[in-house]
Amino acid sequence: MNQPISFKIALLDSLAAAGRATPILARLRNVFGRRRLPAEAANTARAIGPPEFERSRLGSNSLVLEITGMTCASCAKHVEKALLGAPGVHEVDVSYPEGTARVSGEGPLDPAALSAAVHAKGYGAALEKSAHAGGLPQRWRGETPDGPSRKDERGAPLRVAVIGSGGAAMAAALRASEGGARVTLVESGTIGGTCVNVGCVPSKIMIRAAHIAHLRRHSPFDDGIAAAQPIIRRDRLLMQQQARVDELRYLKYEKMLENNQGIALVRGEAHFTGAHTLAVKLAAGGELEIGFDKALIATGASPMIPPVPGLEGTPYWTSDEAVASPGIPARLLVIGSSAVAVELAQAFARLGSRVTIVARHTLFFHEDPLIGEMLDTAFAAEGIEVKIYAQAHSIVFSRKRRRKGKKKKTESEFVVTTNRGELRGEKLLVATGRAPNTAGLDLDKIGVVTDERGAIVVNERLETSAADIYAAGDCTSLPQFVYVAAAGGTRAAINMLGGAATLDLSAMPAVVFTDPQVATVGYNEIEARQNGIATESRVLSLDNVPRALANFDTRGFIKLVTEAGSGRLIGVQAVAPEAGELIETATIAIRARMTVQDLAGQLFPYLTMVEGLKLAALAFEKDVAKLSCCAG
Repeated sequence: MNQPISFKIALLDSLAAAGRATPILARLRNVFGRRRLPAEAANTARAIGPPEFERSRLGSNSLVLEITGMTCASCAKHVEKALLGAPGVHEVDVSYPEGTARVSGEGPLDPAALSAAVHAKGYGAALEKSAHAGGLPQRWRGETPDGPSRKDERGAPLRVAVIGSGGAAMAAALRASEGGARVTLVESGTIGGTCVNVGCVPSKIMIRAAHIAHLRRHSPFDDGIAAAQPIIRRDRLLMQQQARVDELRYLKYEKMLENNQGIALVRGEAHFTGAHTLAVKLAAGGELEIGFDKALIATGASPMIPPVPGLEGTPYWTSDEAVASPGIPARLLVIGSSAVAVELAQAFARLGSRVTIVARHTLFFHEDPLIGEMLDTAFAAEGIEVKIYAQAHSIVFSRKRRRKGKKKKTESEFVVTTNRGELRGEKLLVATGRAPNTAGLDLDKIGVVTDERGAIVVNERLETSAADIYAAGDCTSLPQFVYVAAAGGTRAAINMLGGAATLDLSAMPAVVFTDPQVATVGYNEIEARQNGIATESRVLSLDNVPRALANFDTRGFIKLVTEAGSGRLIGVQAVAPEAGELIETATIAIRARMTVQDLAGQLFPYLTMVEGLKLAALAFEKDVAKLSCCAG
């Protein structure tokens, strides 16, 4: 870290860091000024750079910062050294008694870069002018919306390091900064993590577009509304999809980081070097050491690739590539029966692919058997072939040049050999689950325990086996849902700040966005019996639900599982169009420990799908086929 920087490297780094807003002569002067700095400060300046917000704002040539966390004159010297290493800075005057730093440079200064430089040394910084007549922002006055901010034993604001920038990481960073902590957030890739970039958001947009295409091709109202073969313009769909992804990433992640002076963003790959230290290999080059009082690991997960002979080195898709595919293949093979596998399989089928699913078991074999049977029937009706109890033994990929008319075209083909025969497809999607991103963090150095998959083991407080280290999201042993990740991140931050929050997953809803959708919460009958709970249940087919009848779409069912004797609702499984919109009502009922009698006595709006919950509850005591339309 202390090696001297060559003139050429310093020049290029300065030009990159200063940006177009700085005149070229000023940038050159920055270079010469930095060459005179001590090697450590120069390396820090080169390494940190300004956070890469899409709309980063530059300050004036001279700024006054409010510095927090200094406890002596030596601290002021540390802050001065850190600021001198920031891009464009030439003069710094730090006052320990006043708690301020006066910073000036040749060109406009970036307040976010100055804040990051100070944060990296373990102190806090905020623009003095940002408070205007009202004084400092609340979090820098030692107050938060919840009362006094959390401080360490020295009286300085708590230092929190967060690795990752997805749902868990952002929830934790925002909550910790609200509580007065100084947060350093480290991200090695795209801001926002999986969900907004390559997961939930783009996949659900694609699924919705495929649903519209399906309805234009076929609907229950074809006799009165003429069906038509849709023209799929994949390039335009992809452009529309990516525009919404970019918009949400900026509004819900990048902008929030940009506007929060309590959070410093560092770009690079982090690993633990001690119980309270991280080393970050910076994307801009160099390495940065970050000290912390508490840390959250929220590194997410990546597609898990099975060790099938012949697969490695072929251009197979994971879900990441599938949602961004520039075209729709004529034939698509899907290995896996996960939620991701079945969602994307149906979406591609509806956009024009001939799809075959290779499933090691039945669909949804962990759930009530009725769910898999219903999806099998729905998929068969749409021409989606499901090979159950099929195991891929080997994979061969080939490219061939074929002449079509006067032109030669390259055709690709995957050949998958299974115990149920040989399958061929133009593209191959591998969707067999997701593996935690924990390799390379050096967790063993700090005593963080992981399971056989590499997932970090946490308790209900999101604590790991190592003191002061928390974890949340898909890198943990918890269910891989973004709302679980965000809830975990928030609770971890509360606990870092001295709270006692727990994550209760006893009534956790889950939705698979097929058509019909699959939605579950609580116990199914098999799980209940495995836990020693005697059950009573009822299954209501959708031909008993007025909304489904009005839609001319009665595919599916609603099943209620109760504790025998008490009648207390302990589980709900639903396969229905928009089943995801009714499952939260069931979740609230389970959490409130309602009985089916309680549920049956509630008022539900007529001609809504959620009314099916009431009808299913009534089925415990009545024949709902003999009830009038508006069941009381």
